[in-house]
Amino acid sequence: MINYEPFWATLKEKEITKYQLIYHWGISSNTLRRMKHNEAISSTTLNELCLILDCNISQIMHFNATTEELDHIEKKRMEIKSKAKNKKS
Repeated sequence: MINYEPFWATLKEKEITKYQLIYHWGISSNTLRRMKHNEAISSTTLNELCLILDCNISQIMHFNATTEELDHIEKKRMEIKSKAKNKKS
């Protein structure tokens, strides 16, 4: 799961407010809402935030897989292996 906790810390560190992002830099309030709820945003927006905050991506987001995500991926891997094995037979 993508988590934007580092973004909020970086904003504080850089002394940039949500207001400034919206009204001076053109970042939409909906984007900030999505980030608050750890929802997807575009790579273009991530690029813009890195430029605005003069930081790298790890200062905006990090990834930790949830148990559900790991279970889903493992199930998918097993399905793929099974299909490949059946094709060889």
